[in-house]
Amino acid sequence: MKGKVNYLVLALAVVVADQWSKWLVETHLAGRPPLRVIPGFLNLTYVTNTGVAFGMLPANGNPLMTGLLTLLGLAALGVVAYYFRHTPATDRRLLAAFGLILGGAVGNLIDRVASGAVTDFVDAYFGTYHWHTFNVADSAITVGLGLMALDVFAGRRRRPRAAQGSTEAAPGASLGSAPDAG
Repeated sequence: MKGKVNYLVLALAVVVADQWSKWLVETHLAGRPPLRVIPGFLNLTYVTNTGVAFGMLPANGNPLMTGLLTLLGLAALGVVAYYFRHTPATDRRLLAAFGLILGGAVGNLIDRVASGAVTDFVDAYFGTYHWHTFNVADSAITVGLGLMALDVFAGRRRRPRAAQGSTEAAPGASLGSAPDAG
Protein backbone atom coordinates (compact mmCIF):
# COMPACT_ATOMS: atom_id res chain seq x y z
CA MET A 1 0.00 0.00 0.00
CA LYS A 2 3.07 2.20 0.10
CA GLY A 3 2.67 5.14 -2.27
CA LYS A 4 -1.11 4.75 -2.46
CA VAL A 5 -2.20 6.74 0.59
CA ASN A 6 -3.03 9.84 -1.50
CA TYR A 7 -5.55 7.81 -3.50
CA LEU A 8 -7.19 6.55 -0.32
CA VAL A 9 -7.39 10.18 0.83
CA LEU A 10 -9.06 10.97 -2.52
CA ALA A 11 -11.60 8.21 -1.85
CA LEU A 12 -12.24 9.59 1.65
CA ALA A 13 -12.65 13.12 0.24
CA VAL A 14 -15.28 11.82 -2.20
CA VAL A 15 -17.18 10.11 0.64
CA VAL A 16 -17.08 13.27 2.78
CA ALA A 17 -18.15 15.56 -0.09
CA ASP A 18 -20.89 13.14 -1.10
CA GLN A 19 -22.34 12.68 2.37
CA TRP A 20 -22.09 16.39 3.20
CA SER A 21 -23.83 17.41 -0.03
CA LYS A 22 -26.58 14.85 0.54
CA TRP A 23 -27.07 16.09 4.10
CA LEU A 24 -27.41 19.66 2.80
CA VAL A 25 -29.97 18.59 0.21
CA GLU A 26 -31.96 16.50 2.69
CA THR A 27 -31.92 19.38 5.19
CA HIS A 28 -32.73 22.25 2.83
CA LEU A 29 -34.53 20.82 -0.22
CA ALA A 30 -36.69 17.94 1.07
CA GLY A 31 -40.34 18.76 0.44
CA ARG A 32 -39.50 21.91 -1.54
CA PRO A 33 -39.64 22.66 -5.24
CA PRO A 34 -36.40 22.34 -7.24
CA LEU A 35 -33.86 25.13 -6.86
CA ARG A 36 -32.94 26.60 -10.26
CA VAL A 37 -29.18 27.04 -10.48
CA ILE A 38 -28.79 27.62 -14.22
CA PRO A 39 -32.22 28.11 -15.84
CA GLY A 40 -32.73 25.77 -18.76
CA PHE A 41 -29.81 23.57 -17.72
CA LEU A 42 -29.37 22.76 -14.00
CA ASN A 43 -31.60 22.36 -10.96
CA LEU A 44 -30.96 21.04 -7.48
CA THR A 45 -33.78 18.82 -6.29
CA TYR A 46 -34.25 16.14 -3.66
CA VAL A 47 -35.09 12.65 -4.92
CA THR A 48 -34.37 9.15 -3.66
CA ASN A 49 -33.29 6.25 -5.83
CA THR A 50 -34.03 2.75 -4.54
CA GLY A 51 -32.36 1.15 -7.57
CA VAL A 52 -28.91 1.24 -9.08
CA ALA A 53 -27.52 3.73 -11.61
CA PHE A 54 -30.15 5.63 -13.58
CA GLY A 55 -32.95 4.15 -11.47
CA MET A 56 -32.57 0.65 -12.92
CA LEU A 57 -33.71 -2.28 -10.77
CA PRO A 58 -35.71 -0.24 -8.24
CA ALA A 59 -36.22 -1.95 -4.88
CA ASN A 60 -39.30 0.16 -4.04
CA GLY A 61 -39.20 -0.79 -0.37
CA ASN A 62 -38.70 -4.52 -0.98
CA PRO A 63 -36.18 -5.53 1.71
CA LEU A 64 -35.01 -8.55 -0.30
CA MET A 65 -34.21 -6.38 -3.33
CA THR A 66 -32.57 -3.73 -1.12
CA GLY A 67 -30.42 -6.46 0.45
CA LEU A 68 -29.51 -7.82 -2.97
CA LEU A 69 -28.50 -4.36 -4.22
CA THR A 70 -26.46 -3.82 -1.05
CA LEU A 71 -24.66 -7.14 -1.60
CA LEU A 72 -24.07 -6.21 -5.24
CA GLY A 73 -22.57 -2.89 -4.11
CA LEU A 74 -20.34 -4.65 -1.57
CA ALA A 75 -19.17 -7.13 -4.21
CA ALA A 76 -18.33 -4.33 -6.64
CA LEU A 77 -16.51 -2.50 -3.86
CA GLY A 78 -14.51 -5.65 -3.13
CA VAL A 79 -13.50 -6.04 -6.77
CA VAL A 80 -12.36 -2.41 -7.02
CA ALA A 81 -10.47 -2.71 -3.72
CA TYR A 82 -8.73 -5.86 -4.99
CA TYR A 83 -7.58 -4.14 -8.18
CA PHE A 84 -6.57 -1.03 -6.22
CA ARG A 85 -4.40 -3.15 -3.97
CA HIS A 86 -2.73 -4.94 -6.89
CA THR A 87 -2.13 -1.87 -9.07
CA PRO A 88 1.48 -0.63 -8.96
CA ALA A 89 1.97 2.66 -7.09
CA THR A 90 3.47 4.13 -10.27
CA ASP A 91 0.19 3.75 -12.19
CA ARG A 92 -1.22 7.07 -10.98
CA ARG A 93 -4.10 7.51 -13.42
CA LEU A 94 -5.49 4.05 -12.68
CA LEU A 95 -5.09 4.53 -8.92
CA ALA A 96 -6.90 7.88 -9.15
CA ALA A 97 -9.69 6.13 -11.06
CA PHE A 98 -9.94 3.45 -8.39
CA GLY A 99 -9.88 6.09 -5.63
CA LEU A 100 -12.79 7.96 -7.22
CA ILE A 101 -14.76 4.75 -7.77
CA LEU A 102 -14.09 3.51 -4.22
CA GLY A 103 -15.21 6.83 -2.71
CA GLY A 104 -18.34 6.95 -4.84
CA ALA A 105 -19.24 3.35 -4.13
CA VAL A 106 -18.83 3.83 -0.37
CA GLY A 107 -20.85 7.08 -0.47
CA ASN A 108 -23.81 5.43 -2.18
CA LEU A 109 -23.48 2.28 -0.08
CA ILE A 110 -23.76 4.34 3.11
CA ASP A 111 -27.10 5.70 1.86
CA ARG A 112 -28.42 2.29 0.84
CA VAL A 113 -27.52 0.70 4.18
CA ALA A 114 -28.81 3.65 6.24
CA SER A 115 -32.11 4.23 4.45
CA GLY A 116 -32.60 1.67 1.67
CA ALA A 117 -32.27 4.38 -0.98
CA VAL A 118 -29.64 6.72 -2.40
CA THR A 119 -30.15 10.49 -2.27
CA ASP A 120 -29.79 12.17 -5.67
CA PHE A 121 -30.07 15.90 -6.33
CA VAL A 122 -28.30 17.14 -9.47
CA ASP A 123 -30.90 17.56 -12.22
CA ALA A 124 -29.17 18.42 -15.51
CA TYR A 125 -31.49 19.09 -18.44
CA PHE A 126 -31.85 20.76 -21.81
CA GLY A 127 -35.31 21.88 -22.85
CA THR A 128 -37.66 19.09 -21.84
CA TYR A 129 -34.95 16.40 -21.80
CA HIS A 130 -33.76 15.64 -18.25
CA TRP A 131 -30.76 13.44 -17.58
CA HIS A 132 -31.20 11.02 -14.67
CA THR A 133 -30.78 12.85 -11.37
CA PHE A 134 -27.41 12.06 -9.79
CA ASN A 135 -25.11 12.96 -6.89
CA VAL A 136 -21.43 13.53 -6.03
CA ALA A 137 -20.77 9.79 -5.63
CA ASP A 138 -22.25 9.06 -9.07
CA SER A 139 -20.09 11.81 -10.57
CA ALA A 140 -16.94 10.40 -8.95
CA ILE A 141 -17.73 6.90 -10.22
CA THR A 142 -18.35 8.24 -13.74
CA VAL A 143 -15.10 10.23 -13.79
CA GLY A 144 -13.25 7.21 -12.38
CA LEU A 145 -14.65 4.96 -15.11
CA GLY A 146 -13.63 7.58 -17.69
CA LEU A 147 -10.09 7.60 -16.31
CA MET A 148 -10.02 3.81 -16.48
CA ALA A 149 -11.11 3.89 -20.13
CA LEU A 150 -8.47 6.54 -20.86
CA ASP A 151 -5.87 4.38 -19.15
CA VAL A 152 -6.84 1.37 -21.23
CA PHE A 153 -6.71 3.22 -24.55
CA ALA A 154 -3.87 5.68 -23.90
CA GLY A 155 -1.91 3.14 -21.87
CA ARG A 156 -1.72 0.70 -24.77
CA ARG A 157 -0.16 3.34 -26.99
CA ARG A 158 2.54 4.35 -24.54
CA ARG A 159 3.62 0.82 -23.53
CA PRO A 160 6.08 -1.13 -25.68
CA ARG A 161 4.33 -3.59 -27.99
CA ALA A 162 6.02 -6.61 -26.39
CA ALA A 163 4.68 -5.64 -22.95
CA GLN A 164 1.04 -5.22 -24.02
CA GLY A 165 0.12 -8.87 -23.83
CA SER A 166 2.43 -9.85 -21.00
CA THR A 167 1.60 -10.27 -17.37
CA GLU A 168 3.30 -8.08 -14.80
CA ALA A 169 6.94 -9.12 -14.51
CA ALA A 170 8.87 -9.11 -11.29
CA PRO A 171 10.86 -5.92 -10.68
CA GLY A 172 14.12 -6.02 -12.61
CA ALA A 173 13.06 -8.96 -14.81
CA SER A 174 13.26 -8.55 -18.58
CA LEU A 175 10.50 -9.72 -20.83
CA GLY A 176 11.39 -13.04 -22.39
CA SER A 177 14.15 -13.85 -19.91
CA ALA A 178 14.16 -16.85 -17.64
CA PRO A 179 13.70 -16.20 -13.92
CA ASP A 180 16.75 -16.40 -11.71
CA ALA A 181 17.35 -19.84 -10.26
CA GLY A 182 18.51 -18.23 -7.10
